[in-house]
Amino acid sequence: MDAAVLVLRVGLAWASPALRHTPLQLGSEEDRLKKLAHWFPALVALGVVAFISIVLLRGFDEGDLSRAMPLEGIARIPVSAGGRTKPLDTFARNTLLRLSGRQTCEIDGGTHPAIEWILELWTNPKLAAERRVFRIDHPDVRSLLALSDATRTRFSWMEIAPKLEEVVRQAELASQIPRKKQDPFQRQISDLYGKLVEYAEVQSLRTPYTVAPLAAGEEWAPLMGADPRGRPLDTVSAQAFRGMLASYATGDSADFTQRVAGYRALLESKAEAGNLGTGSSASSFEVIMSRCEPFYQASLLYLFAFLLGCVAMLASPISPDRWKPSLLRSALIVIAIAFVLHTVGLVARIYLQGRPPVTNLYSSAVFIGWVCIPLALAGEWFARIGVLAMAASLIGFATLVVAHNLSASGDTMEMMQAVLDSNFWLATHVVVVTVGYSASFLAGFIAIFYVLGGVLTRLLRGDAMKALPKMIYGVICFAAFASFVGTVLGGIWADQSWGRFWGWDPKENGAALIVLWNLLILHARWGGMIRERGVAALAIAGNVVTAWSWFGTNMLGVGLHSYGFMDSAVFALVTFCIVQLALMSVAFVPLARWRSLAAR
Repeated sequence: MDAAVLVLRVGLAWASPALRHTPLQLGSEEDRLKKLAHWFPALVALGVVAFISIVLLRGFDEGDLSRAMPLEGIARIPVSAGGRTKPLDTFARNTLLRLSGRQTCEIDGGTHPAIEWILELWTNPKLAAERRVFRIDHPDVRSLLALSDATRTRFSWMEIAPKLEEVVRQAELASQIPRKKQDPFQRQISDLYGKLVEYAEVQSLRTPYTVAPLAAGEEWAPLMGADPRGRPLDTVSAQAFRGMLASYATGDSADFTQRVAGYRALLESKAEAGNLGTGSSASSFEVIMSRCEPFYQASLLYLFAFLLGCVAMLASPISPDRWKPSLLRSALIVIAIAFVLHTVGLVARIYLQGRPPVTNLYSSAVFIGWVCIPLALAGEWFARIGVLAMAASLIGFATLVVAHNLSASGDTMEMMQAVLDSNFWLATHVVVVTVGYSASFLAGFIAIFYVLGGVLTRLLRGDAMKALPKMIYGVICFAAFASFVGTVLGGIWADQSWGRFWGWDPKENGAALIVLWNLLILHARWGGMIRERGVAALAIAGNVVTAWSWFGTNMLGVGLHSYGFMDSAVFALVTFCIVQLALMSVAFVPLARWRSLAAR
């Protein structure tokens, strides 16, 4: 205890010179502990702010991209791929992420950014072919390729090339079987073939489109493309881009920097006359956001806040008047800072896309967590029991983890599906129905804390056991309203897009199922069929209903909303549903065995 007190005292003294001669150094150990508890939230806030400052400085630091060549300028040059204009750095990150599952590459024993890898691929393809950028997890696929090293999962083009014909043959056989019926080997070999094709396309400069349109009527074109007469492109933009690559290949840092600056100035001067699709400011901003990774940093802070909340609950029986409120205040401060980062990332996506916040599954995961945080914190402001803060941090962390896994497919700001290309309906139907998802999940997670805390601990005593069921009920009311309004708006959009209000599409049925489930809970409570435990149990089951509507319907691969199909998420969804049903069963433990009720 004395050692811990000493460490915290030193930390406080370092954090603020004004504290060095405060009563913290005087008096009994009890007085010192009171002071520590009082200043602990400030220390936590100071540490988190320092952490965020370091992250932001890393994002704005122009010298961290490479140890050899100044790549900051070329990283921000716009190219076109996937239906949108993006900085070359983003294209390189997304490509490497699809190939290897990460955004960095090991070069000469060190970790290097994706932009350096792609420039090496274009200027020294023989050396780039030795980089281990192809992730292969399935042992049978590795065996097929005679890759005997079982200690690693990433391999190079040179290691795969001797068996390239066999990969093509196996991929052709797998293509004859519907994706949903393929076994893991067939899916992996198909994915590997797709990665090899993409690698070849990028290496040959057929993608991305790097030749910028500098005049009205021109379009983006690949550097290795041809004009309508079949001649290689020889425009000013193409010549400038070839010059940059040639200069990079020679290793002449000064000449390379000059050529990059000249090309960027050329793009700026022709921005209004051409069809670039984005300005240099937006391109630079996207590079900064990619390096700052606000969603990743926010997820770490949400997890930290959740752990602080857990410690606060454990400290409740020991020090209910000192450390519990101090730790809860600390958790709330961390959640607030994480929410700011979460908001920055969300607003950045809106700015870069020029779209409302929800446009695909990835953005829906980000938005669901973002909506849950203020709803939970508003409830915590009135209840002040800590459970909602813990629920907020857990949902924020979980949804950002889901979003992170969804980003493995590459660009998360890809071109919109044609039928979805409507900012008005994206801002109304999609946003409102996603708010309904958020509220349904929030009610379910509060119910989980209520059930587990009530059955397994003595922490939810007195007012807490009475307040939580009321909160669950109130959130369900809001969820039912938002889900209903969002579903009706979706029907109106469908009528305008497809000529019918309702077509029993799986996604439509899933949306209706959320509405019906929330109304079922409310009517059962109004009718006296269920009480607090019943509301909690059905709210937890609502997590399953909401998850199915959100993800499950997309995995069916049928219907007008199957654009989000992801077979890799099936296991995660099934596991989530099983866990929720197990938690739901805990609610039916007899009240006599609820430890928090026995503690009364």
